[in-house]
Order: sequence, then C-alpha cells, then structure tokens
Amino acid sequence: MIVRLPGRRHFIAATTFLAFAGLSHPVAAWADAPARILVVGDSMSAEYGIARGSGWVALLEQRLRREGIAATVVNASISGDTSAGGRSRLPALLRQHQPTHVVIELGGNDALRGLPLESTQRNLAEMTRLSRQAGARVLLVGIQVPPNYGRTYTESFAAIFEQVASDEKVPLVPFLLRGVADVPEAPRFFQPDRIHPNEAAQPLLLDNVWPALRRLLKP
Repeated sequence: MIVRLPGRRHFIAATTFLAFAGLSHPVAAWADAPARILVVGDSMSAEYGIARGSGWVALLEQRLRREGIAATVVNASISGDTSAGGRSRLPALLRQHQPTHVVIELGGNDALRGLPLESTQRNLAEMTRLSRQAGARVLLVGIQVPPNYGRTYTESFAAIFEQVASDEKVPLVPFLLRGVADVPEAPRFFQPDRIHPNEAAQPLLLDNVWPALRRLLKP
C-alpha cells in the first residue's frame, strides 16, 4: 500500500541531480512486522509532471510486493521543498506514521535558491538524527548539481551529503539520476523543461535506490 500526502507543486528553475543513502539503528525486522517506509523528498519523488502511480516511489511499492516484502510506503514528498522545509515537517510525520525506514531526498532546491551550504548540511544531519531517534533506519538521498555551478561549488555541495553520511554513519548512494542525467541519451529521460525526469526515467531512479534500501530492509 502506498500513501500519498498532499503537497504543493512548485516549478524548479534549474536542473537538480539527486542521489541516495542512509542507515541507522536496527529496528523491528519486517519478518516480525510490516515495514513502514517514509519518503521525504522534493519534485524528484513527488511525481512532478508525470502520471500518478508512475514515479519511482510508486514503483518501489510494486517491487516490494514482487519481492514478497510486507511494507507500507508513505510518500511525503513536496515539489519545491527544501531541506529546511523537510526538517520542519519531519517531527509530525514521524509521530503520525511511526516509520521503520526514512528516505531523505532533499537538498536540490537549496542549491537552486543559493542557500548556505552549512544550513543544508545541518538540516540533513538533524533529519537523520531525528529519524534515528524515532527508531527508523535512514536512507539519505544525496545531490549533484550541474557543472555550470562551477567546480568548487559542485564538489562542495556533493561533499555535504558525504559528510552527513560519514558523521551519522549512514550509507550513501551518491546520484539518484545515475544513468539518466549523465549519459549521452539523457534528453530522452527528461520532460520538456529539461529539469524533471519523465516516466521513462523512473525505473532507473528506482534501480539506483533499490540495492541500498533492500539492504536496510533486512532483519
């Protein structure tokens, strides 16, 4: 079962490249009780511009069912959300859904808005800690920005997620759009805005997320 929470649609005016990871303290195994996976993200996870049920989070629910893993997926992603927005929303989401796993896919809009790198890092670290304190395993989705941001900024921004993953001891998948935005045929995987992945890209996004998430779902 996948639960979608209401959100706002927000046009993002530059390309964001996302990636992923995260782990925390072990919690109740899905063999004993169904897993409850909370996804807190932005437009890359909120099915921006594509049909409902075709995004990677919806495809995740289908794969869990095929794999015989009892799990509920709650998609709390909001297009245009920032790490600060996710941090402010997270406590209520944790209380409401009591997830066993939390996927944090945020940060791209921080870069688009020119927010301080330090604040993005603090927000992601705090979200990770709050989720772990609530007993959830964490999957942190990192971000890579386009080369036009400049080499120094691009490397510094990617390092935020590496640092949070290292400090909080959670696994990291560095690029959600691996095989989508970094390949010669990339244009066929994007909507006309050249920003948001289209339906054809969604299985690839899930393929990038699935291996690490599957490991987190093990007892």
